[in-house]
Amino acid sequence: MAATGNGPPSGPLAGVRVVELAGIGPGPFAAMLLADLGADVVRIDRPGGSGLAIDPAYDLTNRNKRSVLIDLKADGAAERVLGLVERADVLIEGYRPGVAERLGVGPEECHARNPRLVYGRMTGWGQEGPLAQRAGHDIAYIAITGTLGMIGNADEPPAVPANLVGDYAGGSLYLVIGVLAALQHARTPGGTGQVVDAAIVDGAAHLATMIHGMMAAGGWQDRRGVNLLDGGCPFYGNYETADGRYMAVGALEQQFYDEFIRLLGIEGEAPARKDFDRWGELRAAVAERFRTRTRDEWTAVFEGSDACVAPVLSLREAPQHPHLAARGTFTDHGGITQPAPAPRFSATPGAVHRPPARPGADAEEVARDWDAPGILGADGTHPDPTAAGSKELQA
Repeated sequence: MAATGNGPPSGPLAGVRVVELAGIGPGPFAAMLLADLGADVVRIDRPGGSGLAIDPAYDLTNRNKRSVLIDLKADGAAERVLGLVERADVLIEGYRPGVAERLGVGPEECHARNPRLVYGRMTGWGQEGPLAQRAGHDIAYIAITGTLGMIGNADEPPAVPANLVGDYAGGSLYLVIGVLAALQHARTPGGTGQVVDAAIVDGAAHLATMIHGMMAAGGWQDRRGVNLLDGGCPFYGNYETADGRYMAVGALEQQFYDEFIRLLGIEGEAPARKDFDRWGELRAAVAERFRTRTRDEWTAVFEGSDACVAPVLSLREAPQHPHLAARGTFTDHGGITQPAPAPRFSATPGAVHRPPARPGADAEEVARDWDAPGILGADGTHPDPTAAGSKELQA
């Protein structure tokens, strides 16, 4: 299970050292995942910040990390970074292709200093291809993979799933999988370091593998809102309640469907489950029935059943749900309620042990712990983290 505390890193990756070249979005989230699992993550922040208009104290993707401040465009900056690379197991960067090379911290320079280094690259478009040098964000990456076009109602524009499907599911998680696999290879006899090219377009496309198989078999139509798992099915979707809130229904299997319609009180509509021509009729009956009670009332009706029905909660409501509270799915650290580290380990639990890293606040501590005095300034001190610095690098 996950834990909280203020001690040193704990978890299955304790002892693994990670250098993160500061960016925004999926790269920092991937580094946070590694830190949550016990890795010692040192984030190299740039003077002037990352460009996000958020107080660093609330940037939870930087929890469990330490920060040093290095202007990567300044003379001698690459050497300071390479001094950490020599002592690291993993490096993560999220610049456009070629930027790290121009800064002197690309794979060639890093592997010359540390042949076993796992060099993780996080981009939207990938390291090569016609769009590799183009700017982009989550919504564009999932758009061209067909993933965005699957989400939403048939008669409406595609629904935007925040930046969860592209940045974090198709990006961060695939980078972490790749980094851990490459780390395993590097640590086997005869193994070496290598570059992990994690592109959000690749990961977002890969997430839809099952759907492509269903489509090839004729079990999925290439349009949204008409299929079993995309809201087209009347017993797999969201329904408004009397108080303007929603209940989520996922009663796919026959035994779950039978319990669902019994508790909902529409047993007469049971045959419509397998009759596609009556799905519209069934959807109307379900919707009408849900509008007769509030969300909390329906939650009580389905409590303890196998009808596969759950209330749709807000971000602020979720931590108070009895199941999530019992499991400790959310935790409080530094006065901020936040998701606890996941997944869980019986012998080596991860933990939230440090608040979000303040840019440049940990240089002396890192220099001591990593035996890397070269990351400090020429006079043996660290530059002022609040000082003005170079323009932000394109990420």
